[in-house]
Amino acid sequence: QVQLVESGGGLVQAGGSLRLSCAASGRTFSSYAMGWFRQVPGKEREFVAAIIWSGGSTYYADSVKGRFTISRDKAKNTVYLQMNSLKPEDTAVYYCAARSGGGTVTRIYGYNYWGQGTQVTVSS
Repeated sequence: QVQLVESGGGLVQAGGSLRLSCAASGRTFSSYAMGWFRQVPGKEREFVAAIIWSGGSTYYADSVKGRFTISRDKAKNTVYLQMNSLKPEDTAVYYCAARSGGGTVTRIYGYNYWGQGTQVTVSS
C-alpha cells in the first residue's frame, strides 16, 4: 500500500504562485510514476502533470505547460507541483496520484493510489 498526503493548497490572486507537495509513504519503491490531477465540480478529473519516479521524465497538460513544474525528491519520497502565473481557470481540487505499473502516465487509468486532495482557488 502507498499513502499519499497533499499539502500547499490555498487562495491566491491571479498571476500568483503556489507549490503543492505530496508526501508518499508505504511501498513507494514500487511506484513507477506519480502525477497530479485536478477536478472541479461537475467535471471529470483531468490530468495536470506526471513524473517518472526513477528517470525523472516529466509530462504536462497543454493548459499548464510553461507555467507548472513537477519535480520529485527521492530522499523525501515527495513530489511537488510548482504553479506559477496562476489563472482563475486553474481553480480546482488538486489530487496527487501514484501508479505502480507502466503505461500512459497522462491518463487517469492506471493510477492506483490517490491522495485526499487539496483545494486551490485563484481569484481574478
